[in-house]
Amino acid sequence: MPARTDAFDLGPLKLAAGEARRIELETPLGPFALGESSYAVVPDPVPVLLDISRMTGHGYALRLRFSAALEGPCMRCLEPAAPRIDVDAREVEQPGGGEELESPYVDGEVLDVRQWANDAFVLALPALVVCRPDCAGLCAECGANLNDEPAHEHERPPDPRWAKLRELKLD
Repeated sequence: MPARTDAFDLGPLKLAAGEARRIELETPLGPFALGESSYAVVPDPVPVLLDISRMTGHGYALRLRFSAALEGPCMRCLEPAAPRIDVDAREVEQPGGGEELESPYVDGEVLDVRQWANDAFVLALPALVVCRPDCAGLCAECGANLNDEPAHEHERPPDPRWAKLRELKLD
């Protein structure tokens, strides 16, 4: 069973340059608020696969992979939605290598797995959380679910530019 953790100490691995390890962990991802709606991550905690490679110069090449569903209301029709999001994120930590080679998730030898997983998950989220890719949403006039009633229509209101002509009395 994978260990549950928020942070992982890389030092005790004692990796030499060119060596690598694959570690299975579990980390919690908190609920998310998108707009006015709340979404839960399932499963919680999320099982993650962490690949750690030691680079020359005392640095690390890191890869984080996991898959989780985001459960909550569909942003189009408000029915339950649970899209599955696959995350494959990479980081490099090379001390003294410049800003682009320093990971914000590594402090000394400690990797902040929870924050990295959270940020990678947010970046992988779709623009809209929908119950299905072809969700038709709700009718703007009456709120009917257009997925259940694909032929749903309303009579078009009369053109207001012709309103004065309707007032004419022709006898």
